[in-house]
Amino acid sequence: MAKRIWTLILAAVLLTSCGLGHNVVKQPDLLDQIQERGYVTVGSTGDYRPLSWLNPETGCYEGLDADLTEILAQELGVELRYYHTSWPTINTDALDPEKFDLACCGITISAKRLETLAMSDPYLDNGKTILCRVEDAGRFTSLESLNQSDVRVMVNPGGLNEQFARENLTNAQIIVYDRNEEIPSRIAEGLADVMITEIVEAPYYVRTDPRLAAPLLAHPFTNGKIGFLMRKDCPRLLEEVNSVIKKVKSDGRLEALKEKYL
Repeated sequence: MAKRIWTLILAAVLLTSCGLGHNVVKQPDLLDQIQERGYVTVGSTGDYRPLSWLNPETGCYEGLDADLTEILAQELGVELRYYHTSWPTINTDALDPEKFDLACCGITISAKRLETLAMSDPYLDNGKTILCRVEDAGRFTSLESLNQSDVRVMVNPGGLNEQFARENLTNAQIIVYDRNEEIPSRIAEGLADVMITEIVEAPYYVRTDPRLAAPLLAHPFTNGKIGFLMRKDCPRLLEEVNSVIKKVKSDGRLEALKEKYL
């Protein structure tokens, strides 16, 4: 009899320790947490014009992505708060629930990111291209013309631009500069010959600085898509973000943002 009693006690302990008891507390879903606390935290590098740029004079984020995240916050019925991240750390920061809920700052959907993180449906097309000085526009006509030992290529650290340069421009001089938004002016001043950039970024600098050209804009080296970045364990938030993207595409708001910024 005593042996049977101890067997029953042990079975009860095992059931409880395996989570089959009634003491299991389910963690609230991230979307529920956001709506309960009243704000969504968005990670941004703040250095990617015309998508998401932190204006040092106003302390506000500006650009297409900044407006898009405002729309997202409105659709969620919450306040928008920013977390400043960087290109070298954005993926690891996105994995940390203490830092931000999702990121939006011209982030390319890539197979590497999708290994550990989730990304939304795309809302912009993108691709690698270059900025150079106007007088060099005829010099740089192909990837081969860039991949020369006398060509100085400047990139921001840790992102896909640096990765692209190191994989494809093995003969060129790669210069890493940590402030992405300052690289175009460095090119214009002759401190490097070429900036590896994207087709959504290059036109802004060509419009605002007459010293610069984007001779390969119509023929990008890659074809990519831009989306929101977030953890994999928040499927309802991902579904909501995709719903907002679909809505702004269908009601014309995304097209209006493209017209305004691109």
